[in-house]
Amino acid sequence: MVITYPTMLHSLPIFGSSNLCTMTSSPQSSLLDVLRDHGLPAGLFPQSVKSFNLDQKGHLEVHLDRPCLAQYETTVFFDSVVRANLSFGQLQVLEGMSREELFLWLPVKDIIVTDPSSGLILIDIGLAYKHLSFSRFEDPPICRSHGNFSFSLAITY
Repeated sequence: MVITYPTMLHSLPIFGSSNLCTMTSSPQSSLLDVLRDHGLPAGLFPQSVKSFNLDQKGHLEVHLDRPCLAQYETTVFFDSVVRANLSFGQLQVLEGMSREELFLWLPVKDIIVTDPSSGLILIDIGLAYKHLSFSRFEDPPICRSHGNFSFSLAITY
């Protein structure tokens, strides 16, 4: 079963052989609820979420209005589609999210809450791990247009 959360508030549930279910709530508030229900902070994705899909296996696909940049501790680039495997306290095998570190754009691989009582969240950027305060991600940030941002400078491996 795949759950799709569209931006249209007037849509009706659709049931059929594809087991696709369309919800009527706003995509941002629904995504916030899904993240919280999985032990993650609600502000991991920006306010410009257009829709998202979550299947039974935990494959999460988030659609944004456009690629954009958001400010957390550093600048984070969001592609128009971000994919990850969602499980309790974890977004793993992330695609479509990069973070600026020392003038380089490094792909965010995983976001993990290892110990909720610590108040820390672990960001895996491949070359290093960043421990950041959970509170930095409580509210979805505003995402600004990336303009002439050239993602070709990003390091991928």
